Amino acid sequence: MSVTLASAESTPFEIAQAETPATTHETPADTHAAQPAGEVHTETGVAHGEEAGSGVFPPFDQSTFASQLLWLAITFGLFYLLMSKVVIPRIGGILETRHDRIAQDLDEASRLKAEADAAIASYEQELASARTKGNAIASTARDEAKARADAERAKIEASLQDKIAGAETRIAEIKAKALADVGTIAEETTAAVVEQLIGAKVTKAEVASAVKSAAGK
Repeated sequence: MSVTLASAESTPFEIAQAETPATTHETPADTHAAQPAGEVHTETGVAHGEEAGSGVFPPFDQSTFASQLLWLAITFGLFYLLMSKVVIPRIGGILETRHDRIAQDLDEASRLKAEADAAIASYEQELASARTKGNAIASTARDEAKARADAERAKIEASLQDKIAGAETRIAEIKAKALADVGTIAEETTAAVVEQLIGAKVTKAEVASAVKSAAGK
């Protein structure tokens, strides 16, 4: 009874000292061999007898499914938070920026196309107006040139008519003078011939009368 009380009154430290065996020098191999079969290893969590004989891939081990599922849920949650809070907003912002830029580019392209179409229409209208003006100017110039040519031709024709009339008048005068000179020459020639033939002189009146009678015949 006294021993029991003494043992009960002893401190846990004394009891641990009393139960501790004598210190011996053992190698890790001896310690490992000394552990009984079926005892779970404190570092790997696998029984000592099953370390070499178990061929199950750790992720397929049914004993760790619960922890794997927990870590999977945690990882998926973190990944979901990362995607929803960081990645997706950034991607959305980039897509929105690109969408706005593309919309601006399309609007700018539409505006430039409208300006180009307006410029082409204006150019075609101005070209048509220039052609019309050119045709009108050419027609006016042609009419004016024709009128000037007609006027010049009329003027030249009038000048030629005047010259022809003057030439005809002069020819008539020359002809009349020549005819007058021919009568005089004929009278003189006739008087000379008569004088040589008959040896007598005739008067001018007789010669002129004889020349006129011969010319009348």
